Amino acid sequence: MTVFTRPVFLSAAPIGLLVAGLSVMTPAHADDHPRLTPTRDVTVVYELSTLSSATKGHPESVKVAFSGAGDLLRIDSQDGNGVTILDRPAQQVTLVMMKQQLYTRLHPSHGLHNPFMLDLDMQYTPAGHDTVAGVACDRWTIQSSHGKASACVTPDGVILAENGVDADGVEGSIKALSVSYQDIPSSTFEPPAGFHMLEPKMRPAHQSQAGSATPS
Repeated sequence: MTVFTRPVFLSAAPIGLLVAGLSVMTPAHADDHPRLTPTRDVTVVYELSTLSSATKGHPESVKVAFSGAGDLLRIDSQDGNGVTILDRPAQQVTLVMMKQQLYTRLHPSHGLHNPFMLDLDMQYTPAGHDTVAGVACDRWTIQSSHGKASACVTPDGVILAENGVDADGVEGSIKALSVSYQDIPSSTFEPPAGFHMLEPKMRPAHQSQAGSATPS
């Protein structure tokens, strides 16, 4: 499942890797799956555990801001140096490098993959209820093409915990440490004023199509 895709958004990694880590989600709700996107503004601080963080000897944390419309999402890295902003209607990824005061915008040819939202390609089975970070949530077992996982999702569509195998077959987990339901200014989902935009380098015409979504 895409939730545990390599935590490339935790630093100002090469653009190609960031795009590789980013799937378009369709907001919906039915009895056979949890709500797929939040229905109101919410900011969640997650503890993220992956093979990479285990190697470092400790989990990492990220702050994720969700717009109430379910259309925009901002991920702030633990060190504060990198920000990833996803715009689902525009199918656009904005990568912000805070120290350099630079940003770039990409439109991945294969759509956006979002590590903090679920999608309808997964199969869901209800598995009871729980409380995470002081917030009630419904537990689900999830089956994807690469394996199994479990998640706890609030009735209004916020993932509070997830553990298992992602869409790339990578194992990991996320768990909410804090949840804040407060209005989020629209400017949160834009690069800071005064930052300069970098144009992604164009792919040379002789390269294969496989490299078209991975600017260097």
